[in-house]
Amino acid sequence: MDFPSLLIDLKKLYPPERLLTSPAQVAPFESDALTSYQARPQAVVLAETQDEVIETVRMCHLWGVPFVARGSGTSLSGGSLPVPEGIVIALNRLNRLVRLDPEQRLAVVEAGMVNLSISQAAAPHRLYYAPDPSSQLIATIGGNLAFNAGGAHCLKYAMTSNHVLGLKVVLPDGEVVHLGSESLESVGPDLVGLFVGSEGLFGIALEVTLRLLPKPEKFRTVLAAYHSLEAAGNTVTQVVAAGLLPGAIEIMDNLAIQAAEAAVQAGYPADAQGLLIVELDGEAEVVEQEFKALMEVINASAPYEVSIAKDEADRMRIWKGRKSAFSAVGRLSPDYLVQDGVVPRGRLGEALAEIQRLSREYGVRVANVFHAGDGNLHPLILFDGREPGALKRAKALASETLELCVKLGGSITGEHGIGMEKRAYLPVMFSQTDLEVMHAIYQQIDPSGLSNRGKMFPEGM
Repeated sequence: MDFPSLLIDLKKLYPPERLLTSPAQVAPFESDALTSYQARPQAVVLAETQDEVIETVRMCHLWGVPFVARGSGTSLSGGSLPVPEGIVIALNRLNRLVRLDPEQRLAVVEAGMVNLSISQAAAPHRLYYAPDPSSQLIATIGGNLAFNAGGAHCLKYAMTSNHVLGLKVVLPDGEVVHLGSESLESVGPDLVGLFVGSEGLFGIALEVTLRLLPKPEKFRTVLAAYHSLEAAGNTVTQVVAAGLLPGAIEIMDNLAIQAAEAAVQAGYPADAQGLLIVELDGEAEVVEQEFKALMEVINASAPYEVSIAKDEADRMRIWKGRKSAFSAVGRLSPDYLVQDGVVPRGRLGEALAEIQRLSREYGVRVANVFHAGDGNLHPLILFDGREPGALKRAKALASETLELCVKLGGSITGEHGIGMEKRAYLPVMFSQTDLEVMHAIYQQIDPSGLSNRGKMFPEGM
């Protein structure tokens, strides 16, 4: 590794204001949204063109210096944590809409384009981009792609991988390749599927071809309040068992409700122990028929309060509270860890009851907010890092939560990825043979281990 030689080359490629090297300049890049992990990079480059990214990767390969691609830094698993001996390639300025084709219903965007901006660009054509993580106001499509982000509507519209048609990628050795195409039908190996969710280990996506969908004709959004979190969880199973496929099914517990109310005054029932949000969307006639069936299920589940969005503004109010929950818990606690394990829908109530028991056992508050439709839990483990032993207890609770998810037949991650945080838990879910196959594929693509070094795989691999 020869960083001094790399720095000489970078100074030829970037003007001083876009090549950051001083401690003060690189400090904002020392961590992502998982602030309990921090590392200082040797340098940060603010790329403005795809050619700059390609040339930077080639330089890193030449001099053997590891690199980490970073968008808005919203990763909740430490996925965009810098490598101390490496550099950060910031992609926020690669935010151009390359092409929008309303007839083919696709958009070609650069990796630094913000998720919500894609739907805003498509809106005049009555189209939108479906994956909607809570961070969609700031998260970039490159980061969504790296971790296969989902969002509140993933029950019906699935994950990022289901909406990516093609990719332009610079591999860790600087080679530029095109994966997939603009066709909905792929031919040959699914290399797009291999790249999506690879957490930056296979290189950097420069350009992404995305599938757009027609905007639903009608929405019906229902808010139901329960005296217990378990009752809200059990209702999810009943909704799906009734043959309904809502666009979204979300749950928040009382702590999450308090946080959302303090932040955005969403008008949620303040004393609810479990709050269920169900949204139907699609053709008006079909939605109205499904709405009748949904209300039968909701009413039979004995909520103590039910409200229905009166108009689009009311609908947006309901969703604003849900989407603000992660950031809003900062009002309740100076620090928090968030997990995103998955359990089968039929075991949601059991999982939630066990998380509440663990919360009491460890003396650590847990705010639960999650994509209930696909069993993707997001327990927010609240603690004060200044209190001796608090972080240790929080991590222990997080560990038991992940092991619980696997025990119940689920997964250690739904959309946040492995990153730095969950590397030690891969052997809990996968066999040694599984891990060796994954690592062998990684080594074929990046034998020098330059791209996002140290992420995903357990230490020692």
